Amino acid sequence: MKKDIILCGVGGQGILSIATIIGQAATEAGINLKQAEVHGMSQRGGDVQSNLRLSTETIWSDLIPQGGADLVISMEPMEALRYLPYLAKDGTVVTGSKAFINIPNYPDEAALMEEIDSLPSSVKFDIDAIAKDAGNARGANMVLLGMAAPFLEILSVEQLRKAVAVVFARKGESVVEANLKAFDKGVEASRS
Repeated sequence: MKKDIILCGVGGQGILSIATIIGQAATEAGINLKQAEVHGMSQRGGDVQSNLRLSTETIWSDLIPQGGADLVISMEPMEALRYLPYLAKDGTVVTGSKAFINIPNYPDEAALMEEIDSLPSSVKFDIDAIAKDAGNARGANMVLLGMAAPFLEILSVEQLRKAVAVVFARKGESVVEANLKAFDKGVEASRS
């Protein structure tokens, strides 16, 4: 079994934290993992993207070819659409629905939503609002990971949940609990 994932967003949104958590879960599960990252201007609104390849077999390359991604997981809609050429025909887009307008010519939001809705398989929610409702305004990335968890298939929701706890453990129990709550809200939203 294999799963090729493109993670994307804007600098500072927590995409690399999601990659770390998926990597932790894969390592714990004994699954092969290759990762390639592009940081761009990651501290101030630049494109951030990571290729994650998970497999029970040997992985020969860390880059996902165009048309090869099973999942595109994006913090915001324009970034999701930027990586559509990499999505497989039967792939799924999981994205936050709230635009992060960081350029003067940002596309029309309604048109972005329409394009995402026209995809064969997509899930989108206002991850910022869900994170705030969970009491963790900074946890939108964990909401997004929770939303994507049921689509990963090679890793279980529980394996990912455990990895969230491991990755945030050094920051203390309250941070772990806040991130687990955001993750759980994302899983719940995805299944509704």
